[in-house]
Amino acid sequence: MKAIQKGFTLIELMIVVAIIGILAAIALPAYQDYTVRAKVSEAVIAASSAKSALSEGFQSDGLTGLSSVATSINATPFAQKASKYVVNYCVGATVLTPTAADCAATDNTLANWVVSVAVAATAGNGIPTGLNGNTVVFSPNVNGITPVATSQGAIDWACASVTNQAATGRGLANRVTGTLPAKYAPAECR
Repeated sequence: MKAIQKGFTLIELMIVVAIIGILAAIALPAYQDYTVRAKVSEAVIAASSAKSALSEGFQSDGLTGLSSVATSINATPFAQKASKYVVNYCVGATVLTPTAADCAATDNTLANWVVSVAVAATAGNGIPTGLNGNTVVFSPNVNGITPVATSQGAIDWACASVTNQAATGRGLANRVTGTLPAKYAPAECR
């Protein structure tokens, strides 16, 4: 009687190693993009304070309230708005690269009250340094358009990176694009 050998052959082990290598090669870049998206989501959180203040200003005093709040946000020192993953955020009529000078130089006769949030990307925070200063932009819409003097209702915010497909799909007309690549933006901002 012959003894039956148990175990794997060298070929079987090599096939398993090759499969694991292929899966790792696919999964690693996807995971890295996911971790960057998680860090960039802090930009959405940073913008929430500005969005809340602007919405409240609009509800209490219309366009004058929006402009007053925008002036106040832009006058706040950027060091008070910065965090590990956010350089600064400003409210302006055009997409800014928010730095200390940009908020101070913003024209406060704002036309569309866009909140622009710049991402901080450094060697130490895990976001690729090429993304430093890229922006995620939030644009206010009342009944699907930029607020005007006769607008009534709540503000709905359109979020955009270099693309604005989510906002377009929601029927929001005021949707200014930012500079952050879509693959790093939260799903709402793509």
